[in-house]
Amino acid sequence: MFTGIIEERGAVKAIQRGAVSSYIEINAETVLTNSHIGDSIAVNGVCLTVTDLTSGYFRADIMNETLNRSALGDLTQGSQVNLERAMSANGRFGGHIVSGHIDGIGIITDIKKDGIAIWYTIAADSGVLRYIVEKGSVAIDGISLTVAAVSDMDFKVSVIPHTAEQTILGSKKAGDKVNLENDIIGKYIERFMGCDSRKMPGSRITMDFLTENGF
Repeated sequence: MFTGIIEERGAVKAIQRGAVSSYIEINAETVLTNSHIGDSIAVNGVCLTVTDLTSGYFRADIMNETLNRSALGDLTQGSQVNLERAMSANGRFGGHIVSGHIDGIGIITDIKKDGIAIWYTIAADSGVLRYIVEKGSVAIDGISLTVAAVSDMDFKVSVIPHTAEQTILGSKKAGDKVNLENDIIGKYIERFMGCDSRKMPGSRITMDFLTENGF
């Protein structure tokens, strides 16, 4: 599990694509501390398993399914990436629960400055937007951010200078792809309540239901 608090920006040392699987090597420093083969490191929000590491970089295998369902497939040698180690049991929970499993790819459609803040507008498909709520959490390239506004086509986040400078978000431009992960709590609630609209239109939550259960 991750928290969406980026520890450092790394750089792609090499990326090799194969017919069945691929691997990526990433230059890093901070995330290598106390890391071992078999540990998890989130790369732009995608949970990858370390298969080799040495002084200055680590390697991780990538399944083609991961490349197809995330923006990792667009990375090239020299690309900057956000890195975060899996949360330790005694760590601080600075962001929100991030699994490292990408729900979809978003497209940055607009970037505007507002005083010290930077507003990003990100278009996404309905399967992602249905879980995004104003003032809720979303992981963008592994960064835990608060949703400032949401519509049927896109959503907005407002980023402080520190976040833009310490992550790759500050170097993004309109048209760039980003990995998106929804807050997993909403998906669990939907599943437990049996109101998945992909299988069943509407919701089972009614005024009678709420009254009967003490709300």
